[in-house]
Amino acid sequence: MVETEDSQPAPKTNKQNIQTVIKSPPAKNIKYLILGCGSIGYNVLEELHDTADNIFIIDSDEKRVTDLRDRRYQAEVGNAGDENLIQSIPAPEVVFILTSDKNANLMAVQNIRKAYPSSNIIARAADLFSTDLLADNGADVVLYPQQVVAKSAVNHMANLVASRNAQRLHSLLSTWSGTLGIITHKNPDPDAISSAMALAVIVNDASGGKLKTKILYEGNIGHQENRTFVNLLDIKMEHLTKENCSECEYLALVDCVAPGMNNDLPPDTKINIIIDHHSAEGVKRVNPPEFLESKPEMGATASILTQYLQELYLPIDTKLATALFYGIRADTHEFQRNVTPQDLYNAAFLLPLADRALLEVVMAPSISVETLEVMGNSIVNRDVKQGYLFSNVGYIRNRDALPQAAEMLLTLEGVSTSIVYGITDAAIIMSARNKDIRLHIGDVLKEAFATIPGASAGGHATMAAVSIPLNAFSLVKDKEQLLSMIIEPVLSGFMKLVGITEAEGVET
Repeated sequence: MVETEDSQPAPKTNKQNIQTVIKSPPAKNIKYLILGCGSIGYNVLEELHDTADNIFIIDSDEKRVTDLRDRRYQAEVGNAGDENLIQSIPAPEVVFILTSDKNANLMAVQNIRKAYPSSNIIARAADLFSTDLLADNGADVVLYPQQVVAKSAVNHMANLVASRNAQRLHSLLSTWSGTLGIITHKNPDPDAISSAMALAVIVNDASGGKLKTKILYEGNIGHQENRTFVNLLDIKMEHLTKENCSECEYLALVDCVAPGMNNDLPPDTKINIIIDHHSAEGVKRVNPPEFLESKPEMGATASILTQYLQELYLPIDTKLATALFYGIRADTHEFQRNVTPQDLYNAAFLLPLADRALLEVVMAPSISVETLEVMGNSIVNRDVKQGYLFSNVGYIRNRDALPQAAEMLLTLEGVSTSIVYGITDAAIIMSARNKDIRLHIGDVLKEAFATIPGASAGGHATMAAVSIPLNAFSLVKDKEQLLSMIIEPVLSGFMKLVGITEAEGVET
């Protein structure tokens, strides 16, 4: 069992059974023990940035050990798998087992774990099949170099793409002047609002002030947290009208995949910029934008814009950092849903820049009486079939109460999917939440409502929404009657898609 680097076989003199005899044991407790100091071990040594006295190295290559000693490191010739090596070494805090010999590495893990129960062990797997074996025998962290390189390559690729997209957006904006209308989706949430704020910062830097911005929205900001968010951060927004829209030479959509989808813009509206984290699959664009960023793998659009700001080295003030952090937190349901490592990295970057006291106030607002009534009605009117909960809350004024009701009902015992629906003055709306990993609720709702004229449906695997404009049903005067006429047949179609039959009993 010889410690060799993959591309660098050990000299013949070291190829026999090498017994580890520590001639010069460390004079004091050591912090790091490195077993195998080939190219990987040497790079780990360089990354430690610690004093030589805190590091002890065992390697089978005599020349390598001599070179290390010349650099004032404590090093001895030995075999990583020899249990004799532990007899004269005090317990280290961390042990790096980094040889290319899988048998020696396994024996080293076993010996180290037995001798030093409290030491942290980081071991190298010589092949993919060794990873579980090393972990089962006591390694705290197992690294398979090829896998590490692959992940690093993909991460670098993602960062490179983000950097180039950010630069491309910045260059495009630098050529424009006039006014850019930044449009959020209907009834905007913190993700959409903070994304619009971030885009405005990029616009100002790119254009040098030649291109002004307006943040425009439709509907209402009804959710109590959203209202608190806008009020406390003093965010300037305007209701979207034909007049202020026509005053804009350019238009951008944030947190919204296309005109006519979760907004009332005509589908042929010329949009210059679209930045969103929802799936664009199947979306047909009459007028393709000059800049399109669609990243459904991200948990929030605010996360995309945060990465842009970092790649462009733009300063982020406290107000914007607070808004973006809360936008990512809210859209990932407190970092528990649809969250990616990049979302967590971006949130960690923003948190030290944010106003934490302000965040606490935003996250604990008072609840409105209407929201409480909608949540109460959703409980009273619930029907449960095979883990699917349906609730008709009737006429509502605040559509933001629906997702809150759907979130609450999903916590009920035996419920895997909750669907709450109601009707406003302008549309029939539905909010769905899901924790069944076998179901992509966004795709199922999109399919179920595909035949309804003007319907907008879709979302993620765990959360989705539906909106059907009432102008398609102008002949029906009674809203409650209209809700029953439209929703009930569609829900029957939904039940067939997920395998619920009419014969199934209803649980309450």
